[in-house]
Amino acid sequence: METADERLRRWRMVLGGGDADGTGYAPAGRDAAMDAALAALYGGGGAGGPRKASGARSAGLGGSAPNVARWLGDIRAYFPAPVVQVMQRDAIERLGLSALLLEPEMLEAVEPDVHLVGTLLSLSKAMPDTTKETARAVVRTVVEQLERRLATRTRATLTGALDRSARISRPRHHDIDWNRTIRANLKNYLPEYRTVVPERLIGYGRAAQSVKKEVILCIDQSGSMAASVVYASVFGAVLASMRSIATRLVVFDTAVVDLTDQLDDPVDVLFGTQLGGGTDINRALAYCQSKITRPADTVVVLVSDLYEGGIRNEMLKRVAAMKASGVEFVTLLALSDEGAPAYDREHAAALASLGAPAFACTPDLFPEVMAAALEKRPLPVP
Repeated sequence: METADERLRRWRMVLGGGDADGTGYAPAGRDAAMDAALAALYGGGGAGGPRKASGARSAGLGGSAPNVARWLGDIRAYFPAPVVQVMQRDAIERLGLSALLLEPEMLEAVEPDVHLVGTLLSLSKAMPDTTKETARAVVRTVVEQLERRLATRTRATLTGALDRSARISRPRHHDIDWNRTIRANLKNYLPEYRTVVPERLIGYGRAAQSVKKEVILCIDQSGSMAASVVYASVFGAVLASMRSIATRLVVFDTAVVDLTDQLDDPVDVLFGTQLGGGTDINRALAYCQSKITRPADTVVVLVSDLYEGGIRNEMLKRVAAMKASGVEFVTLLALSDEGAPAYDREHAAALASLGAPAFACTPDLFPEVMAAALEKRPLPVP
């Protein structure tokens, strides 16, 4: 049972000390070290933070690389990895520490995660040669973690969808789709034997023998889409590894870049992106449309917050034309764990009216969304 002292300790750690906390508890030892690490970030060390009466800041990391390196080591010692990742993200945003990530010793001290990768990619053009290899190692660590988490389930889910989309009428025994076969032969039910005589067998085709579907991932690389770019690159590499799917990956801002030839290594894909800049969705879709050769067997996935800097009406006309030709069109406002970002609601509503609902998608849901698109069934909109 929690004691009164333990309750005071917890409240003190939550409130952060100072005259207003009212607990009277003075942290010591490990608690004091944790409190100092938190105070450096949240206790007034950032720009605009609270000051002491003398005008000096009450805590902070400053712009000193040694101070930041020690702080990064401290938080990794005192907090679990998910909390460390949140604190690192807050430090970069609140204290303007992005420039320090250009130093190799800083990168060696951080806890790698998707958001850190996004920050590194946005800094990649300014990154000195001495830092680039360290940065690639950090990015590769995150990419490999994501591949381990997502690849097996994605391949299994999409292989099943491809097999179901290629059903055959004379299947081998292990290829029989028993549910569909029974439904198709209910008229042949024999009451006296309490069984169905399967005059017509329906089975799954073996889709892996050749390319059955084409997938075009069209990714908005504006700064707000950083996490989506990371996940889309990983999924693009996974899809490209499946012989039954021809995968194309296109990234865009106001220009369009086709990174399909780099899909065997998502790290190369990521360093081929350029986060930031404007957005021209219409131009990107025009490029994707020009690459479609089998509309009925093609899925186009647009990942964007839909803030269009190009020609809005032309963008919508292109989507309508692709859908009319038989293309399955999927609009994802984000492909990340954070949920829906800020997005252009007018454009989202216009796409929904064309039969292309726009929604945010988590990485864990993405295989189900793709499976539904490949099978031309309703999307599992969250």
